[in-house]
Amino acid sequence: MKTIITIGRQFGSGGREIGEKVAQHYGIKCYDKELIAKVASNSGFCQEMIRQQDERPTNSFLYNLVMDTYSFGYNASSFVDMPISQKVFLAQYDTIKKIAEEGPCVFIGRCADSALSDRTNVINFFIHASEEYRIKEIMRRYPDITTAQKARDFMIKKDRQRQSYYNYYSSKKWGRADSYDLCVNSSKLGIDGTVLLIRQFRWPIGAYVYEFPAGLVENEETYEEAAEIVKNALKPLGEDYVRTIYKGITTDRWVDRYENKGKRSGA
Repeated sequence: MKTIITIGRQFGSGGREIGEKVAQHYGIKCYDKELIAKVASNSGFCQEMIRQQDERPTNSFLYNLVMDTYSFGYNASSFVDMPISQKVFLAQYDTIKKIAEEGPCVFIGRCADSALSDRTNVINFFIHASEEYRIKEIMRRYPDITTAQKARDFMIKKDRQRQSYYNYYSSKKWGRADSYDLCVNSSKLGIDGTVLLIRQFRWPIGAYVYEFPAGLVENEETYEEAAEIVKNALKPLGEDYVRTIYKGITTDRWVDRYENKGKRSGA
């Protein structure tokens, strides 16, 4: 495992839990709120100040100004004149890059995909979910939120903050498919199904297509049993996909079970 994973997420979609489980599987670190302590240690800013600015947009300067400052370097006098939000962003940006140099890990949010855009060993995911799923999850996580309307209002507020922050400090658009390598609906797959899908993600080979022979079927294994194995193996891809495949191989004759004209028995 040499890959760095970044996870953008809608509020209530389970992005943090998914990231933690992926990191746990690979035995690597996951940085969400944990990044605050790292930034404080590297920058000298107090954690409370960083927490107040965490994934919150400003309204007094443009993305290009921030990135030009970072790209061309900044001296002590220019740094003193920066708004505190810009200072925290740059400190966080530097910290993410330094952590990435240490090896594979998982970053949750905080424009990590933009900070690491110059690296080739980074995969960027975005986790989203249905509104109904997210409202239920928010009410489960926050006992003081007692109605669906309050959960929805909180969800909208947090998503707007994340969207504004990302769109402000990144050259891409938050939540848009072309800003990421893969977008996953956690309300379709569930937390564990989404974790499994991320673990199974592979870059396309590109120039070549390989076809590997199917494994041998045990003599006592029936066709129906084999179809059930396929059905269970495809569950992480969602109910609609599984239903279509299962119907195809059981009733729609996608597979010839027996020898036919010009076709041997088998797949």
